[in-house]
Amino acid sequence: MHKTTDNGFYGLGIAPALLDILGRLKFVTPTPIQTQAIPLAIQGKDMVGIAQTGTGKTLAFGIPMIQRLAQVKGQGLVILPTRELALQVDEVLRTIGKSIKLRTAVLIGGLSQKPQVNALLKKPHIIVATPGRLIDHLNQKHLHLKQMRVVVLDEADRMLDMGFLPQIRRIIDELPEERQMMLFSATMPPTIMKLASVYMDLPVRVEIAATGTTPTRVTQELFITPKDKKFPLLITLLEQYHGPTLVFTRTKYAAKSVARNLVQTGVNAAEIHSNRSLQQRRQALDGFKSGRYRVLVATDVASRGIDVSGIELVVNYDLPSTSDDYVHRIGRTARAGAGGHAITFAMPGEGGEVRDIEHLIRKRLPISSLPVLASIPHAEPRPYARMQPSWSGRARSPRAREGFAGRGRPFHGARPYRGR
Repeated sequence: MHKTTDNGFYGLGIAPALLDILGRLKFVTPTPIQTQAIPLAIQGKDMVGIAQTGTGKTLAFGIPMIQRLAQVKGQGLVILPTRELALQVDEVLRTIGKSIKLRTAVLIGGLSQKPQVNALLKKPHIIVATPGRLIDHLNQKHLHLKQMRVVVLDEADRMLDMGFLPQIRRIIDELPEERQMMLFSATMPPTIMKLASVYMDLPVRVEIAATGTTPTRVTQELFITPKDKKFPLLITLLEQYHGPTLVFTRTKYAAKSVARNLVQTGVNAAEIHSNRSLQQRRQALDGFKSGRYRVLVATDVASRGIDVSGIELVVNYDLPSTSDDYVHRIGRTARAGAGGHAITFAMPGEGGEVRDIEHLIRKRLPISSLPVLASIPHAEPRPYARMQPSWSGRARSPRAREGFAGRGRPFHGARPYRGR
């Protein structure tokens, strides 16, 4: 249940039948993004929604989409960056639409096309797809998009970060001129603004949090640590925090290494990254949701399918490749108004990257002193540096390799680590 305002879903223009469904599903109070977006979307307006992950965006576009498709002839299309996220959005839509016989089709890679083609033949009301697989079906003429009346681009910034802009343009070019388009994003880089200005009709901007801001209920902490102390520090933190923990690494090789070492030290951990099959990723995510795995180790790309409530701790084992990714990462905790904590590991030469993050979020990350690190008799972290891309292989901060000597005093001052 989302409980963040006192208005309720009544008065937002939602049809009585959908209000009854929401009541039966125990959705009593809308989140801020739902309160602001639903009335505008029901009116058929194009919209750009800026909100962090975990704020209830699926209902914010799902309810108006279902209601509008009952009023106009045509179909709905939701485009998302990852397979896991597509499956989760489809699950929400099917849950809402079950009693009204809503039909959906999920078009994602990693699965056979035949069941997807069969689903398309049943004329679904809503298609949920990743860009690549949707293009595959378009090329094979399994569907056309001229009947699409309501279109949603969710996690748009992540899709562009993943290089999907050409596919997005191709898809939009296939759409009819008479359509409603909604775009949701946690950040608003220039590419998103240009996309909205070119392809949307006077979009209304709904902004729950200023772009680049972090969830207000997330407390943040920074440790300056050599590389060889990262894993002992992680184990030490896991002895202090006992709830579900999400650990981010920069590469899939690092994710595999960290997850393996956690298991060897007796921690129930799983990994999720691009080298894992869709079935393996779903098993890992389901195990994390159910509590079978206490720790999930993920890369930034794979993490976009993680929609799990109750994550107590996010650990940035490696700094992200971009400052925007930091915002996405720590948004995995403190979902739906809950609290959470985010801890970042930075090596002494990564001061420039930390300052880039601080510039984006407009605050200093408070530095904590290293605690007494746990001894690890049964497993030592295996090296993965030789498997990582070189510094020249990715976009780097202009201040990369800078240390912390000129950083100045953090807002709260460096403080000793006291555990919990």
